[in-house]
Amino acid sequence: MIQRLLIANRGEIAVRVARGAREMGISPVGIYSEADADAYHLRFMDDARCVGPASVAQSYLNIDAVITAAREMGADAVHPGYGFLSERAAFAKAVRDAGMIFVGPSPEAMGAMGSKIEAKRRVREFDVPVVPGYDGDDQSLGTLRTEAARVGFPLLIKASAGGGGRGMRVVETLDAFDEALDAAKREALAAFGDDAVLLERYLRDPRHIEFQVLADAHGTTIHLGERECSIQRRHQKIVEEAPSVALSPELRAKMGAAAVRAAQSVQYVNAGTCEFMLDIDGGFYFLEMNTRLQVEHPVTELVYGIDLVQWQLRIANGERLTLAQADVHPRGWAIETRIYAEDPANHMLPSTGTISTWAPPEGPGIRVDAGVTSGSEVSVYYDPMLAKLIVFGSDRAHAIARLQRALDDFTIEGVRGNLPLLRWIARDEWYREGKTTTSFLAQRLDESIFVATEMPRDAAVLATGAMLAHGATAWRIGGVGMPIRLRHDRTTLSAEASVTADARRFILHGDLSGELAVEPRGNALRVRLGDLDVTGEVGREGDAWIVGLGDRRYRIEPIAPPTAEAAAGAGGSGASDGSINAPMPGKIVKIAVRDGDTVEERALLVVLEAMKMEHRIEASAAATVKAVLVREGDVVAGGAPLVELR
Repeated sequence: MIQRLLIANRGEIAVRVARGAREMGISPVGIYSEADADAYHLRFMDDARCVGPASVAQSYLNIDAVITAAREMGADAVHPGYGFLSERAAFAKAVRDAGMIFVGPSPEAMGAMGSKIEAKRRVREFDVPVVPGYDGDDQSLGTLRTEAARVGFPLLIKASAGGGGRGMRVVETLDAFDEALDAAKREALAAFGDDAVLLERYLRDPRHIEFQVLADAHGTTIHLGERECSIQRRHQKIVEEAPSVALSPELRAKMGAAAVRAAQSVQYVNAGTCEFMLDIDGGFYFLEMNTRLQVEHPVTELVYGIDLVQWQLRIANGERLTLAQADVHPRGWAIETRIYAEDPANHMLPSTGTISTWAPPEGPGIRVDAGVTSGSEVSVYYDPMLAKLIVFGSDRAHAIARLQRALDDFTIEGVRGNLPLLRWIARDEWYREGKTTTSFLAQRLDESIFVATEMPRDAAVLATGAMLAHGATAWRIGGVGMPIRLRHDRTTLSAEASVTADARRFILHGDLSGELAVEPRGNALRVRLGDLDVTGEVGREGDAWIVGLGDRRYRIEPIAPPTAEAAAGAGGSGASDGSINAPMPGKIVKIAVRDGDTVEERALLVVLEAMKMEHRIEASAAATVKAVLVREGDVVAGGAPLVELR
């Protein structure tokens, strides 16, 4: 029996596995990188070891260091979580060779399914339908171009060894194929250590449906129904739910049986997930098998009343499944949203920094699996997912109503998150009607709704109330008034506030006039000014106030009093108009231009890797490259100059 379990991961999944193990009387121990020395997940471990520097290649992906840590802490089993080494057959073998139990499938099954190419070959022999494409061994550019033309466009280039949207590119024409292939291979090599790819016909408007399977070492394999995972950005899932509105009981049984056959094709043991594309005509195609626990496993746990982490441990201990397929039936509805440090008002770019306030929602039917808390550092080195919010209801409408309330109650300050996007999704008409496909966001979302160029009166009043209530950097003149100067984008506001005998009431003159009353309400603030009565979230991000009104977020900054130098016109200027700066901290993985090059509008200049994703830095207009200011491999700060154009 497992006594001491090393959890070879970080973040919310490390916390989740530790809690499940402890309930079974198993002692959890962990690992961390130098950047994670104060990470939240370490609070849940009985012991922990540092496995290397911040870089994942030198720490969380360092098999020798992880095995050494397991031995030092006396672990007799290893749970890989998801991501990192969770689907590396070499790691599973190293654990087994070290005399420890690997909580997952055999290295042989993992190796077969870890290659999307080999997986397709295996499942075809077990009568599982697959998407038309190319999965041959010849990875030369000439062959891949020829096969791309044969398969047809739109086409999906997909890393054979990985998942999570890394190493994937959609290509519309053959002319765009070479650059997309180069980017996919480079990203796959960095993320998975393998740049092999396969090509698939890109289905434009399918649903992404996956089936949870459980298999013991005694020949029993069952499925635990489906999860709908169609709402995605950059091939990364954002919202998942169980069951799916698109599946009848008959289709569920048919797809579930195919998932079981796929698992049996490699003699799979433990928990795993088979992913399918469901076409508009009801046809379904096997994509891949994830040989690990999934990020979205909680929705299955809630709908089927099964603890998947504990079943993983029980199967690893050699126990038989006590469930038969006929005993498995869904009840109610569960929805999961992934909470990312990504800014909807800035093209969903990752955000880094220190979380100053972490206030998740509470109440019946609400579960939050978090890997952070107040004071946690969000680093450029790791995935930007902070937590998962999961809700459960008696039916889908009930679950959506609960999701809306929970998202409204969720407060994160210090870093920019994707809560506004999730709130928008939860209230969208198509989402409520179940019209969710992989093109949902492309068809429905106008990202400009998150970018406010003017400061609404409601937001200005909330920011003013917060500033006064918190005694923020106000400049008192002769003890009589406080000048208030605020800016949002191109809009500014000026007023003067005088105090009253009531510490929560002020008299305003200027752009805002009248008696202002401030009333804290949990994570929100209620402010009244004359006939205006407004309630909303107000948080801090550095010196700025982040005001939440519905789906919009407004960054409102205090303007310092003018200096003598500025008044005299001596203020300095910012970066020159030709400077191309980093939109976020990251690593330079490719430089596409040289000094003196002539570039067209939208030409690729630099590829920046941040939080495990690549971001193209392009020319905003035709220009000449005056200077390239960085080198490949450099780690740069947000705002750092990269290329100078003229």
